[in-house]
Amino acid sequence: MGVITLVMLGSLAVLAVAGAVLWGQQADRPDPSAVLRAPTTGHLLGTDRLGRDLLAWLLAATWPSLLSAVAATLLGAVAGITLGALTAEVGGRAARLLGALINLLLAFPELLVAMFLSALFGAGAGGAVFALAVASAPGFARITQTLAAQVAGTDFMAAARVLGLRRHRLLLRHVLPHIAEPLMLNTTVAAGSALVALSGLSFLGLGVQPPSYDWGLLLSQGLDRIYTEPLPAVAPGIAIVYAAVAFQLLGEMLAGAAVRQAHRHPGEEPVAHPARTDSPASVGQVLEVEDLRVVLPTADGVIRPVRGVTLTLQRGEMVGLVGESGSGKSLTALAIADLLPDGARATWGTHRFLGADADSLTREERRRQLATGMALIFQNPASAFNPSLRIGTQMTEAVRTHRGTPRAEAVEQALARLQMVALPAGRRLLRSRPFQLSGGQRQRVAIAAASMMRPDLIIADEPTTALDVTVQRQILDLLRRVRHDDATAILFISHDIALVSDACDRVLVMYGGTIVENLPAHELAVGARHPYTRMLVASVPDLAADPDHPLHTIEGGPPDPYGSAPGCPFHDRCPHRLDRCAVESPVLSPLGPGHEVACWQPLPSAPSREPRETEEAQK
Repeated sequence: MGVITLVMLGSLAVLAVAGAVLWGQQADRPDPSAVLRAPTTGHLLGTDRLGRDLLAWLLAATWPSLLSAVAATLLGAVAGITLGALTAEVGGRAARLLGALINLLLAFPELLVAMFLSALFGAGAGGAVFALAVASAPGFARITQTLAAQVAGTDFMAAARVLGLRRHRLLLRHVLPHIAEPLMLNTTVAAGSALVALSGLSFLGLGVQPPSYDWGLLLSQGLDRIYTEPLPAVAPGIAIVYAAVAFQLLGEMLAGAAVRQAHRHPGEEPVAHPARTDSPASVGQVLEVEDLRVVLPTADGVIRPVRGVTLTLQRGEMVGLVGESGSGKSLTALAIADLLPDGARATWGTHRFLGADADSLTREERRRQLATGMALIFQNPASAFNPSLRIGTQMTEAVRTHRGTPRAEAVEQALARLQMVALPAGRRLLRSRPFQLSGGQRQRVAIAAASMMRPDLIIADEPTTALDVTVQRQILDLLRRVRHDDATAILFISHDIALVSDACDRVLVMYGGTIVENLPAHELAVGARHPYTRMLVASVPDLAADPDHPLHTIEGGPPDPYGSAPGCPFHDRCPHRLDRCAVESPVLSPLGPGHEVACWQPLPSAPSREPRETEEAQK
């Protein structure tokens, strides 16, 4: 197929270039003595009403026919792709209005719109090209809208928004490159359809007008004597079909090449890396949030997944956030990072990041503060990166955008960060794309990319999920190194109680959209005082437990996110509930140094394990 396609396209290119040069003058030369002649050896396709050679006209018309089709396709693609891609970035009401506009334009058949606009603009080559471009734009817009919708909610788009990139950079660097391949294939195929449509307009008298010619006009004129001399009409038709099939085969060939490229994997080569320079650690509060609430309107009512979260993080501190699925952990992190989904709204009593009140900053100032001071490590390393951009581009984008770092210097910084996360084949890896790396490699690159700006806060949302225990340990070691080297505060979100207790300084236990306990990590096993925390700890498998005894579980289910019932959110599942728990919600109250609990009747501290039992469990 590739050879056939190249031969067909090559022949069209040769005819387009040579047609006007070699046969242009002959096509324009009338011969009154040879009017309407049948095909002969001197005139293989015959002559027209002025005695001009039809074969010369057919060959000379190759360039204008192809040029008009390509121009109409490109104009329509640019307009439609821009309109469709905007729906992935504007969001909210503007996205819905653009979607409604695309649907309205698609309600009218493309060829019918092209005929109407050609008549409106006036018959001629320019009017036909512009009319077809306008008529084809909605089709490109719909395809782009569908493809861009898959990109809009990805982790790498969220990370790009945190970087504070402007809208046109988001479109050009993240949305369009990610969907470029199917759009390119669609545009190639559309060029063949545009050639047929323009030929049809010329055939109807709405396109190219004499004395200019294209294949459609030649087909129209040859139709007058098709029953006596069919060749003057058949030859332009064959040319139209030939070119349309060539464009179609080109799209097929590009699609096959894209599939083959996706399965190529680069090797690795060792390279040297420059030593990095550490910045001195400073002391202070990085984040302070009080009474954070998130509401999300839906067709069934208003969901309140976060209901009054209060937390603080100090510089260089690693705080774990644990709880069941649906407790509001990820939405809390997204609200802090200003990355809530469309329609969701966050409110708070206090929200300070790096000492600045979020309410006192403009949107531009807030985005820049988040871009330079905060980084996110997402749960799924496969979706954390834009698969259409190279690793080097994505790692260096933040420092080049917000620090003005030259490209060469940014690459050296990226190499140093890759070396820090034990990925030695730096330069080859920077030229790779995300799908060419393993899951563990992608997660290491995500940590390296998050540390490129030396942020004050890293939010790690389930960074070790779906990784084996060895890679989990390596990821935790890398986070500890980043925390130590740059005095970075880390909010570590996880379901793994044992992992959090081992890695973090403090643990925040979240249930029903609220923080129910805040305690030092080393006290989690025996010092938890909230019934929910105690039951979470008990549900962790223990090597010293009786294998014949069933694992501990928490009976019941989480509270209804649509509900707003008073009282403690855990009282329906709590075996120690009081009558007061059903009507009055507890607040976080101090129990000791660094220990707070939201419970009307905190449990007594659990007895410590005997040394022998502890030793056996460790073994």
